[in-house]
Amino acid sequence: MKLKRQEMILKLISEQRISTQEGLQDKLRECGFEVTQATVSRDIKNLDLIKVMSPDGGYCYAQKQPESGRFAAKYRAIFVEAVVSVDYGQNITSIKCHTGMGNAACAALDMMEFPGIVGTLAGDDTVFILMKDTEQAIRLTEQINEMLGR
Repeated sequence: MKLKRQEMILKLISEQRISTQEGLQDKLRECGFEVTQATVSRDIKNLDLIKVMSPDGGYCYAQKQPESGRFAAKYRAIFVEAVVSVDYGQNITSIKCHTGMGNAACAALDMMEFPGIVGTLAGDDTVFILMKDTEQAIRLTEQINEMLGR
């Protein structure tokens, strides 16, 4: 029941301008979901909904966009400025960074969500990336070199 209700909430906010919990509660009731304000409040929190400005200047509920989508250009810029070189050995990719930039480069890399990454580890000027296999380590190294213009 909870899953169906939350799916309906996502559908409703994508199709209609809903600006209050009470308004959302009313729309859910119209769709056959008898809910309390507390339940609606919990669903909003669980779904990580936010209020955004609508075209008419008011605010309405919306799904929070993944940061990697909204800030991809910024992460890429930070990453490119921080990285000096990249290489791989079997399924581990190593990135050499300017002094003090390892953590920033690693955080940016994590937010860019490259496929095949098992985990990352950042130091002061180095980032180690554990890849699922050698082919993905090669592919990541190539992608990073392309980003760096090499």
